[in-house]
Amino acid sequence: MDQITARVPHTMVEALDAAASALRRSRAEIVRHALERYLEDFDDLTVAVERLRDPGDPVLDWDEVRGDLLRSD
Repeated sequence: MDQITARVPHTMVEALDAAASALRRSRAEIVRHALERYLEDFDDLTVAVERLRDPGDPVLDWDEVRGDLLRSD
């Protein structure tokens, strides 16, 4: 496993220590988990943006879709 170093504000370190203590985890575990979640979200957002920029993806009109859905009941 690789090691990294980051500088963060003192208040963030205090919050990190409080979370680590409450969860009975190490700072490293909390930071690793937070980075995993962030990177998962980043990947999801990247895919979403790529799909939105896809010119082959049809654009749907909300009023039409809503009307179709209401009529299908």
